[in-house]
Amino acid sequence: MSTNLSLAPQTDPRDRGGRHQPMLIVRNLKKYFPIRGGTLQRKVGHVQAVDGVSFSVRKGETLGVVGESGCGKSTVARLIMNLIPRDSGELIFDGDPVGLEQGISLRDLRRNMQMVFQDSYSSLNPRLPIQDSIAYGPRVHGASRTDAKKMARDLLDKVGLRPELYGARYPHELSGGQKQRVNIARALALSPRMLILDEAVSALDKSVEAHVLNLLGYLKRHFDLTYLFISHDLSVVQYISDRVLVMYLGQVVEIGPVDSIYDRPRHPYSQALLESRLAMDPGERIEEAPITGEPPNPINPPSGCRFRTRCPFAETICERAVPQLSGEGVHQVACHMADSSSGHTKAGMTAVH
Repeated sequence: MSTNLSLAPQTDPRDRGGRHQPMLIVRNLKKYFPIRGGTLQRKVGHVQAVDGVSFSVRKGETLGVVGESGCGKSTVARLIMNLIPRDSGELIFDGDPVGLEQGISLRDLRRNMQMVFQDSYSSLNPRLPIQDSIAYGPRVHGASRTDAKKMARDLLDKVGLRPELYGARYPHELSGGQKQRVNIARALALSPRMLILDEAVSALDKSVEAHVLNLLGYLKRHFDLTYLFISHDLSVVQYISDRVLVMYLGQVVEIGPVDSIYDRPRHPYSQALLESRLAMDPGERIEEAPITGEPPNPINPPSGCRFRTRCPFAETICERAVPQLSGEGVHQVACHMADSSSGHTKAGMTAVH
């Protein structure tokens, strides 16, 4: 399979704001899920799944998103795709607000941004041959049957599945890696500019995972794509990402270039997360868990810094005030120790180990 960089288009006619304008801007995104109870099923509380998340995704980059299960990674993805309604917050796609009269419509957004889910089998219609599944999106958006079929066959070839061999097969006749390649092809059928990959390789064997990751790299160059890559696998995120965003209990705690985050993590949670990785060297075996305790209940999260109940450096200021993302340059962290004016006894330290 060729990976010739010259395949990538020099300019995209859909690029309205130039390469320096972010592809996606997320501002203060919030989603609380109501909890109902009692005979009348009244609201008795809320799960604060996403609480004030803000970040941007640059054109042509891969932004990796990591964090423990339940931290809100997948909810953020579904909010961006408008698969679930957001309670508040703003989404801007290439300079256009999403969902407003003067902005980009949801129909146009989904032509430009597609999502690949973790469960490759349930994402496909078991009654449709995979060629028809890929052609379905273009058909809905007005393409002729002939054009949609040709596009589907071309995309199957691009993802490494021979259309004459696999086009007429049904999902149950494919392996997990092959089904995920079909899902990637289907996501590309509308010629999107951005893909959201939500645990897209986590259910695959390691050898298959490596092939799919290399395929994603090739497709990114070939189609000039932008990726939002969500995963719990820190090694995979390090391999594929340009920048990394770390989430904890519905909030962003650190964001920066991949090398900066992995070599010099500044938030205690990021440090603990990276220290929990398995090592190939038996001499580097972890004797004590780098992080203890369970994540707090998202129904009633701690005041101030949400990580303070598990942080060995927590002080009174951590209980009283919510830390804000700050930092010089492109590496930002939401921790009172990183703010020299916070009053924390370790304030101003660039990293704590």
